[in-house]
Amino acid sequence: MTHIAPFSGFGLGLRRTHYADFLGGRVPVDFVEVISENYMVDGGKSLRILEEVRARHPVILHGVSLSIGSAHGLDRDYLARLRTLAERIEPLWVSDHLCWTRTSAHNSHDLLPLPLTREALDVVCDNIDAAQTALARPMLFENPSSYLTFPHDEMAEWEFLAEMVRRTGCYLLLDVNNVYVSAHNHSFDARDYISGLPLDRVRQIHLAGHQPGEIIVDTHDRAVSDGVWQLFGEVMKHSIDVAVMIERDDKIPPLPNLLDELAIARDFASLHREREAA
Repeated sequence: MTHIAPFSGFGLGLRRTHYADFLGGRVPVDFVEVISENYMVDGGKSLRILEEVRARHPVILHGVSLSIGSAHGLDRDYLARLRTLAERIEPLWVSDHLCWTRTSAHNSHDLLPLPLTREALDVVCDNIDAAQTALARPMLFENPSSYLTFPHDEMAEWEFLAEMVRRTGCYLLLDVNNVYVSAHNHSFDARDYISGLPLDRVRQIHLAGHQPGEIIVDTHDRAVSDGVWQLFGEVMKHSIDVAVMIERDDKIPPLPNLLDELAIARDFASLHREREAA
């Protein structure tokens, strides 16, 4: 299995709202990320647009339907179509989520939580091995936002992720907003989560907004909160080389607004790296 080299840069999710911006001129980003399933078809306008964007920017394929936690195993047809897309686009890497989305007969289209048990870990690791073999490349997996726990949980989520990485050789997509959301909802210290991860295996960071409240909901429909920025600063104190992305999926603003937010991410990363070096 090939190694995924670190890629340092700052990027955005490519959304239909901004196709014209990316096709019409130079957008000051180091990469773009796309939802894999939106382009897993032969032909079509969206795929042609992605190829045009790929000629100007590195691309990351980020999936939402692999269902790596499915006890029924993986969908071989899905994996074949994902491999075809990856070979066509030649992405920086391919990622998905630590979750399950389907049974053998139904796809929920939701990122459903997994029990943090050794049995679930075995299922996830077997599926990751199968996915990485089918794609002939290592993958990244994103930590989920969490709103419930299971009574039979046997470990913390960061311990689950660390063991998953050790056993499969996969890499991590660290969603800082999801850590913040889960820490609030389950009353643990987000810094314990960060320090418990194998940060040398993190290749990408997501920053996003959430809906505040007694239970915080990960919505991706607003600006990054102050608390998430502060947690991002804690991560960057470790001086890891990662691709940092602003993730917005709803109430998408004009591109200049997102570029302004991306500039904040650049400043935060630079400031905390300089402080740590000093």
